Amino acid sequence: MSSNKILKTKKDIGSITNNEQQDDYKKGRGAQFNTPNKFLKTTQVKDYVEGIDEWTEPNVQTQFIEVDAKSLVNKVESPDVGMFYSMNPYMGCEHGCIYCYARNSFEYWGYSAGLDFESKILIKKNAPRLLRQFLMHPKWQCVPISMSGNTDCYQPAEKEYRLTRQLLEVCSEFNQPIGLITKNAGVLRDKDLLQDMASRRLVSILMSITSFNEDLRRVMEPRTTTNKQRLRVIEELSKVGVQTGLMLGPMIPGLNEHEMPAIIKAASEAGATFSAYTFIRLNGSVKFLFHDWLYKNFPDRADKVWHLIEEAHGGKVNDSEFGRRMRGEGNVAKLIADQYKTYTKKYGLQHERLGLDCSQFKRPGEQMKLF
Repeated sequence: MSSNKILKTKKDIGSITNNEQQDDYKKGRGAQFNTPNKFLKTTQVKDYVEGIDEWTEPNVQTQFIEVDAKSLVNKVESPDVGMFYSMNPYMGCEHGCIYCYARNSFEYWGYSAGLDFESKILIKKNAPRLLRQFLMHPKWQCVPISMSGNTDCYQPAEKEYRLTRQLLEVCSEFNQPIGLITKNAGVLRDKDLLQDMASRRLVSILMSITSFNEDLRRVMEPRTTTNKQRLRVIEELSKVGVQTGLMLGPMIPGLNEHEMPAIIKAASEAGATFSAYTFIRLNGSVKFLFHDWLYKNFPDRADKVWHLIEEAHGGKVNDSEFGRRMRGEGNVAKLIADQYKTYTKKYGLQHERLGLDCSQFKRPGEQMKLF
């Protein structure tokens, strides 16, 4: 059965939950269904499941789909995300974090922001070649490039394809500075390369930690490494001179915001030297996926959490206003902001990351510029 209905209201959210989610909870996945793709004219839905003798769905298996990308490095226009350019060797992310804003971008590829996003992983096999072409362009004026600005470059696919490793090798060859964010301990496989780049001030790492509650992590970020392992990453990278920081995000009132002091303290003790945080915002299809997830996993406090998020975004669960969308507004958002300011100051993580060195950039066969 096909439908071109686009979900817009809480009533629609309830319709998804009641009519389309009769199957058992899909453990190991954040999203429990596929939201409609607004770019497609038709979408399959189960509006009348009672009219089908036996509705069965196959187990959702991860697929790696190799693609030839046309470009890799993208200019970042948003003024509040702290990056100039970004590149992502993988589209879609098997980590399955239910709150991930990048889910919406997957619709541009013709897929759903729901289960598709975390089970159909697009592999840009030509990414290293595209990066080399980009850096060789004579108009490129070196500024830091961010990896994982959209999806985690150390998600499980990296173990097989090693594209992130290859991209780092290209950057090391060109002395191209890189900022990287991840929540996967797989980054330690590249510790040797990161240490070498760090000695030239060419790399900075942010480790994302959202909760020390493993029960919460397992359902909110189902295919990520444990937070104990994430602290180990900070410790091991810091010991070999890699500038490593803490990303607290997103902070969700009623779920994990109370853990902020403990996380900041632990990260500081592990060797983190800088930090950042974001407040939860549920844009596009993510609001439907998160609502479904929240009421399935935390029915006792779902109403409270949902209303606290609304309170921080002017009665909605998303705000697109630059400078405000990542922090929220109102009493709840201010309490979290004040808590962040207090404890990062106490544990020495409030300062900005040290500057990466762009002066060493050189193309193969080219002498370094003199300043």
